[in-house]
Amino acid sequence: MYHVTLIPGDGTGPELADVTRMCLDATGVKIDWDVQDCGIHTIEKEGSVPPRVLESIRKNKLALKAPITTPIGKGFRSVNVYLRQELGLYACVRPCKTYKGVRTYYSESNVDLVLIRENTEDLYAGIEFQAGSDKTSELITLINKFADGKKIKTGLTTTGVSIKPMSYEGTRDIANYAFDYAVKYGRKTVTSVCKANIMKYTDGLWYDETRAVALAYGAKFEWDDLAKGVNPDSELVGKVTDGSKLQYNERLIDNMCMQLVQKPELYDVIVTSNLYGDILSDLCAGLVGGLGVAPGANIGPDSAIFEATHGSAPKYAGKNKVNPTALILSGKLLLEHIGEAAAAEKLERAVAAVIEEGKNVTYDMKDDRNDPTAVGTREMGEAICKKMAELG
Repeated sequence: MYHVTLIPGDGTGPELADVTRMCLDATGVKIDWDVQDCGIHTIEKEGSVPPRVLESIRKNKLALKAPITTPIGKGFRSVNVYLRQELGLYACVRPCKTYKGVRTYYSESNVDLVLIRENTEDLYAGIEFQAGSDKTSELITLINKFADGKKIKTGLTTTGVSIKPMSYEGTRDIANYAFDYAVKYGRKTVTSVCKANIMKYTDGLWYDETRAVALAYGAKFEWDDLAKGVNPDSELVGKVTDGSKLQYNERLIDNMCMQLVQKPELYDVIVTSNLYGDILSDLCAGLVGGLGVAPGANIGPDSAIFEATHGSAPKYAGKNKVNPTALILSGKLLLEHIGEAAAAEKLERAVAAVIEEGKNVTYDMKDDRNDPTAVGTREMGEAICKKMAELG
């Protein structure tokens, strides 16, 4: 029996959570669900994420989270970011895979890549200073004093500042995770992405560490000169796993975007920092049909949260209309994480079969979005459960 925290979220979240729970239960894996409300109304009422939610996740070490609305430009911070930072969920894992029957410009490319994003540092660390405040003016003055001739030239009262922290430890941890993942799942390449030609002390550090970890794993380097001067400290790099069958590549973020649009089938595991990872995850989802089929996992040393990449779509709340695939596939990642590989495979096969048949799918998966034969959220989930029973 596994104990899992279930966060229904808000908007379309509760109906997606209900269907996903139904599908996971239908795999035969025994799960005791600890339901914790943490939607926008609960947070607005209590002023923050209720402590009981964190307590539940820390106790169970596993959570399935449906979408939660985050106000834009006002109100509370993203619950996703808060939970990742509070629980140390440093690795965001977002597989992007084409399924037959999903409308996409890349249906012939057989895209099957995994984006692994560092979750706790970079510009998303939330260290910001508002334009016009005394603290911001003092900070700008200090920066201009120590910036080696490169100054913030705009006014002290008209400039906001965000800090971009990047550490050897954080980069090393996510690089280790990416290589471990690639070895575990038989992947062929790991591509490290940043913008080191411009941000030499932060993104430059990123390349230094990902190269060191690649060398420690015994990976082949795309270009031999990347490995020159890299001397990893085995105590710092951590567990060295045989990655000699892997190839290590590097791409700058802007070039990576172009490469993914032109030839996504060439890429496998992509590891990158927080902001770039957020941008690339949506781009990669677009390659395979959109956010409706894009699952996600946030992994830490002690806990893990599984969630769809998309938002709460409040205008569709209660209409039994939205596509449940992304959250169901996030549940598949949960099953893999706890070692229930057979159940995870059966669930994914059922999802793929229902999508390919194209009969019991939601409106967005039909060739014509106004197709009257489209089914609802729950009906698609029921079709997936029925298909699992047929698969045995």
